[in-house]
Amino acid sequence: MFLEFEDYDIDIIHEKYAWRLCDFCVVNTERLQRYFPKTLAQNLTPDLSKYFVDQKIKEFEAKEEFLFVLKEKESHTLIGLIYLKELNWKKKQGELAYAIGYQFEGKGYMTKTVKEISKWAFEKLQLKTLQIIVHNANKGSIRVVEKNGFTWQKVLVAEYIPPNESPLDMELYELYV
Repeated sequence: MFLEFEDYDIDIIHEKYAWRLCDFCVVNTERLQRYFPKTLAQNLTPDLSKYFVDQKIKEFEAKEEFLFVLKEKESHTLIGLIYLKELNWKKKQGELAYAIGYQFEGKGYMTKTVKEISKWAFEKLQLKTLQIIVHNANKGSIRVVEKNGFTWQKVLVAEYIPPNESPLDMELYELYV
């Protein structure tokens, strides 16, 4: 276990989460299809999830990308994901991206998780800057970044192209050591 809280845990991606990750993605398809289309596509079946998890474990071990899962303590249901990605070791910078299951939204899980993963990234990985890129319509995510002390930097014009949509402007937030 990476971190334990009263009602949920944060853990490093592990083979044992492949089936639960598939379940999480299928149940939350609508939530994931716009901003996490690759994660969704790679976890639509148990076999795909097993391959995905194997790749993410290798990336974690190589310090290329870090994927953590949030799981409910009582049922062990996977309730969310948080990535530390786009790592630039020279600049000591990384980006956080996260998703929470629809039934767990608004309970503070992601706010607490971002706080703890940020602390870990600064202390253990010696990063100096963390970024979060958010669409301005995602009010829940904006609350998470603001509650964690991230500050708005700028609009990234046509930064992200969701599947079958036009490019979207995104908001860049940063947190520094």
